[in-house]
Amino acid sequence: MRSFLDARSLPKGATLETDVAIVGGGPAGISLALALAGAPFRVLLIESGGLQFDAATQRLYAGTESGVSYIPLENTRLRYLGGCSNHWGGWCRPLDPVDFEKRDWLPWSGWPFARSTIEPYFARAQSLVEAGSIVYDDSKTWTKAWGAPLRLASGGVYTTYFQFSKQRDGTLPTHFGERYADDLRRIANLTVCLFANVTGLRLTHDARSLARLDVATLEGNRFAVKPKVSVVATGGIETPRLLLASNDVMRTGVGNAHGLVGRFFADHPIPGQTATLVLFDGRLAPYYQNIQTANGINFRAALAPSDSWRRNHALPGALATVEREVQLDGVGQAALAETAGVLGVDASSMRAFTLGCGMELAPDPDRRLSLAADRDALGMPRLRLDMRISDDDFARYRKTLRELGRQLLSARTGMIRLLHNSRAEWMSVMDWGNHHMGTARMHEDPRQGVVDADMKVHGVNNLYIAGSAVFPTYGASNPTLNLLALVLRLADHLRTGFR
Repeated sequence: MRSFLDARSLPKGATLETDVAIVGGGPAGISLALALAGAPFRVLLIESGGLQFDAATQRLYAGTESGVSYIPLENTRLRYLGGCSNHWGGWCRPLDPVDFEKRDWLPWSGWPFARSTIEPYFARAQSLVEAGSIVYDDSKTWTKAWGAPLRLASGGVYTTYFQFSKQRDGTLPTHFGERYADDLRRIANLTVCLFANVTGLRLTHDARSLARLDVATLEGNRFAVKPKVSVVATGGIETPRLLLASNDVMRTGVGNAHGLVGRFFADHPIPGQTATLVLFDGRLAPYYQNIQTANGINFRAALAPSDSWRRNHALPGALATVEREVQLDGVGQAALAETAGVLGVDASSMRAFTLGCGMELAPDPDRRLSLAADRDALGMPRLRLDMRISDDDFARYRKTLRELGRQLLSARTGMIRLLHNSRAEWMSVMDWGNHHMGTARMHEDPRQGVVDADMKVHGVNNLYIAGSAVFPTYGASNPTLNLLALVLRLADHLRTGFR
């Protein structure tokens, strides 16, 4: 087969045989294909779209929604080579160690391994996203170039740092399809099949193995792929659709014996203007508000609760960012004057800024994707999303903001004014991160997860899930760097399995 194959040109009813089939050409699928380069087996990467956006292909993503307002399903991802990297912001940060821990106060928490299990893969993942050498919270690189961070009294909140993806020509960020197309073409054991939509995962009669993939093009061509091993890397929304719709052998769908597929859907809420940050002397290092560069690395600061404080105060992750400068209203000016007077500080040079944030949601089995009655152009059932966010999610984030305010006051640096009290106020400024997680969650117990610690679907000996769909809990960090570390670990596992 040619390295890049147009599925529309295949004979109808053809059967392609391969050793490993990767379904989905986003960051997870592309990175897995790159990691399997030179392996002693054949790899087929199957991508629904082509090299550019196509409206007809994109419409396959349309679905319906209920619950709190969310992004339309056809707008929150992109269906061509490179997937969601074609519109991502390039934010990179490892998950925190506490994110992997089982926490008694947080039902359904606990990954089947500690962060140390994937730490050996972060350097390669960092290279794939082209975010420079790993620095993050080793902040001397940043502060030497751009100045000291905010002075905070000891406590639960600290300054942390993102690094950002960039292409070799310096543009931001790395679009995986564009960046790695030529690399994929050069892999001798890889074929990339474009314009090919997997419409079914067909199990053997005993449901213990995957026998074939059913594939279709929008032009009406249908064919089959027979792999020895398959990896579904179609994202946290499309993955459950494919698993649930493949219900010819298992009535509830592939991997869904315990009804978990599609449940626990999560994204990062990013409400705007959550608080006003007031700095008495007005001094703020520029890396809090905007991306800066040091030693060729793009970075930006955020304010986060520490692991120990989260453990001691039963709190999820959060990452507050300093946004635009604002003028205080009358209430704010009065509060500033009184506070500065009590503390005996000079606030004549004060400046005020809005705070944005990325919040971690608690796992919720009722926040879910399920199949709808209507079908798309390929005959696949469309999805219905029931989106939820609890009042507790907002209340927990307010605790982090209050701790930040306490530390600012204790250090005589500044103060915080919380802006939202009611659920309606929070929802009026709500946006979302387009980070789709949790719908094929990882757990060693099949009653609590869809895949095991190796991301193999429970009960199916040759089917794996790659991507943030497997995250049991979500942290506040953007998922791409972390899911790529998982994918690289999976690549090592697959190589071992073929020895």
